[in-house]
Formats: sequence, C-alpha cells, structure tokens
Amino acid sequence: MKNETITAAVEEHYAAVARGEASACGAPVDDVARSIGYSDEELALAGDANLGLGCGNPLALTEIKPGMTVLDLGSGAGFDAFLAWNRVGLAGQVIGVDMTDDMLALARQNAEKRGATNVEFRKGFIESLPVESDTVDYVISNCVINLSADKPAVFREIFRVLKPGAHFAVSDIVLLKSLPDELKSNISAYVGCISGASLLTEYLGAALTAGLRDLSIPRIAHGCDLVKSLAPDGMTTAKSKSCCSSTVSITSLKNPDAVVREAAEAVASIKLHGRK
Repeated sequence: MKNETITAAVEEHYAAVARGEASACGAPVDDVARSIGYSDEELALAGDANLGLGCGNPLALTEIKPGMTVLDLGSGAGFDAFLAWNRVGLAGQVIGVDMTDDMLALARQNAEKRGATNVEFRKGFIESLPVESDTVDYVISNCVINLSADKPAVFREIFRVLKPGAHFAVSDIVLLKSLPDELKSNISAYVGCISGASLLTEYLGAALTAGLRDLSIPRIAHGCDLVKSLAPDGMTTAKSKSCCSSTVSITSLKNPDAVVREAAEAVASIKLHGRK
C-alpha cells in the first residue's frame, strides 16, 4: 500500500467518525474507555470528547505536572488533551495535532465549551509536527503512531520537539510476530490499527534510533486479551471491530476465523514510556 493511500484512508475514516457518520465502536464509548484503562473520574472530565477511540490510557503512570507543556499526537476530539489540561492547570499548555479538519473543528468546539483557553489544536502530520524544537515537556499519543506509514519519522519528531530530559508516553498496537498475508494488504485493517502495526522490536528500534532513551513498557496486553475487540461475535459476520475500535471489513478474507486467530496471537497493545 502506498503511503498516500494509507493517509487518505485514515483521514477519511476519522473524519466520518468526527461528523457522526461512522461509529467508532459498537459498545458504549465509556465502556470501551474503561476497558482500556480510563477511570470514571477521567471519563467525567473528558465528557463528549470521548469518541471510543484508542487502545490504552497514555496518561496512566505519567508525571504530568502543573505548568508543563504537553503535546498530544493525533488528538482527535481532544479526549486525552483535556485530561492533560486538567493536570497542567492554567499555567501550562496543551497542544493537540491532528490531520483531519473535522476532528480539529470538533476539538476546538470542545475546548471552547470548556473554556480551555490554553489548549490549542493544530493541523499537521505526526511525521512533521507543527511544533518548535525543544519546547515540550511531555508527548502523549493514543493508538496513532501505528497508523503512520513512517514510524521512524514520528519518533524523530518526538525527539525533536521534546526539551532535553523531557518524557513521552504512548499507548499503541504492536506485533509479536508477522501478521497473515491477507491482513497485511487490507486497507481496512490498516485503518483499524492492525496491519499498520510494526513488530515490537522494530517499534522499539525506531524509538532508540531517534535518540530516545530509558525506554520502558509498564503494560503489555497480548492479542488474546484483544480478540474480543477484534471479533466480539465471531468472524463469520461481514464486519468486526478492530483493536482500535474501528471497523475492519473481512468479506474478502478466504478463511476469516483462521486469520483472526493468527492475528490475535500476533497483536499486542503496549504502553511505552521514555525520555529525550
């Protein structure tokens, strides 16, 4: 798949979610968020900025403090950005970057409703961030880097914008082994965070090569824990939810049950922490 095709498909899907024309998930969005690590208090704070997207809580186990500048990669409707805003206070700043106009419009409306004057949403790509170098105290991201066709560029950008010694924390999807060939070329699976995922070793290697250090994985969930999201009702139906609560078309797969079993064995969700 060409990078341009991937980017266009991802943008189209999430724009439709922002406009309410597509469902991010079949289950209630709060239930989805609880299942990936958000507390009831966080859900109350996020409110309608929660669209049921993501694969973990990147703010868990982080030390975001008042006065910090936090950057959210792929900020969507502002869910994690507003949770970060609650921590940095009026003396801090939160910047969200997203490539989708509809998501940006929704996030800006949400910020206005909350009076979040120190939360800014900028249009841009996570491979080339519209953020000055050495200006960010904490970078966060939730199930977005796996959607990039150039993950090394994303980690280079994280390194560039972070202040010396500053930290990052991301939740993401990785592979423990290669996916079935049928999923690798499936654009719907890519949009759903499956076929876009890198092997864990490659993912960590990209972060280390970018210059990031002190990497740790405080949480990892195997594909067996994700299979309910992949196929809650079995794979004989025409569509199923993916690990990122997107929709993955499987009508073209010859043996969908076998493919999902293999995918469940290959896929894992992680939290990755580190610093510049």
